[in-house]
Amino acid sequence: MKIYESCSYIAEETVEKDENQIFKQQKVDDILTSKKFGIPVMLMLLTMILWITIQGANYPSKLLADMFNNFEPHLLNFFENINSPIWLTNILVLGMYKTVAWVVAVMLPPMAIFFPIFTILEDCGYLPRICFNLDKAFKKACCHGKQVLTMCMGFGCNAAGVIACRIIDSPREKLIAILTNCFVPCNGRFPTLIALSMIFVGGTFASNTANSILAALIVVGLVILGVVITLLSSLIMSKTILKGMPSSFTLELPPYRRPQIMRVIYTSIIDRTIFVLVRAIKVAAPAGVLIYIFSNIIIGDMSIIGHIANFLNPIASLIGLDGFILMAFLLGLPANEIVLPILLMGYLANGTMVDYTSLDMLKNILINNGWTYLTLLNTMIFSLLHFPCATTILTIKKETGSRKWALFSLVMPTVVAFLVCFITTTIYKIAM
Repeated sequence: MKIYESCSYIAEETVEKDENQIFKQQKVDDILTSKKFGIPVMLMLLTMILWITIQGANYPSKLLADMFNNFEPHLLNFFENINSPIWLTNILVLGMYKTVAWVVAVMLPPMAIFFPIFTILEDCGYLPRICFNLDKAFKKACCHGKQVLTMCMGFGCNAAGVIACRIIDSPREKLIAILTNCFVPCNGRFPTLIALSMIFVGGTFASNTANSILAALIVVGLVILGVVITLLSSLIMSKTILKGMPSSFTLELPPYRRPQIMRVIYTSIIDRTIFVLVRAIKVAAPAGVLIYIFSNIIIGDMSIIGHIANFLNPIASLIGLDGFILMAFLLGLPANEIVLPILLMGYLANGTMVDYTSLDMLKNILINNGWTYLTLLNTMIFSLLHFPCATTILTIKKETGSRKWALFSLVMPTVVAFLVCFITTTIYKIAM
């Protein structure tokens, strides 16, 4: 007791308090951390961030894609001029280069928008308020309130979210946070979710702004589903393989402050965007080579990719998908960004990864290959819940020091994705 009294005396003698400033911040917290407004405000902010990301990323993504597409013929001419074998040229250009170009064009603009906004929220002191608002729900799931912060990091990259789990002191709760971080849609999954939302639901509106707002709301709904699955999975693991009670911790709500611009630039662009992009390219480049080889080796009258799709079709049909969709997710293990182009490549029976020039073109391709609203829904759900990318799995292995948990992180979300999609398929068939 004497220690607290001494600390209180020292603080009163040395710390100057601006009572007016404290009062203003308390009034803001009365709204942002209240039971009535805290979570709705949080969801509104998330919707606004996603809308800004969707709207802002469209033009630069198209610009980058056009730039890479225009450079491709020059690259082909270069290899032709140095007398490179056709097979090697195709592997390097139509396989590796095209895959890397897709990853950069799809990932860079959203990350360059999302990460700075996220960093501003982090720097101004709002993220601890999110943690405060959701702490009670996570405690009921027998996990740590700080897991909310690691989930927020997962929006940019699940691997970054896994690394962020270091802030959790309890080994049990840290492991739960690591294993469930993949249920938060990362930057690699957002393009697929957004594109599918826009073409099937957003396309009912004439205004591009209305389209993007509705797409953002749909993605927010999927994020909420991911949080619910995170809580349920955490609770089940806490009652079974990782038994234990949630540890208590003191959550300090820091004062609101103006973001430090240089820190925002460094953290968001250098430390996050460039770091994640380079890592994704390292994984996507060899994946592009493998995918090109699989799509160009013909066995009988069909490529290896076609045979894989036919083999997976009975399993996929149980969860409202088809073999090509499931194959695209499997081959997209190195990087989630390449799932959609692999799917289009399979549908069009093309030996190279293909781009879609418009949402209408993409919609027509999918409908012509038998897509229904059930296919759309389950593809989005599977994209949200399925296994993390190879980079995240390797990060989990490094953080846990265990191959067993790395394998579990691959199997567990896949089982959850199959189960949820099977439930929606069963309900759909009963209703029809």
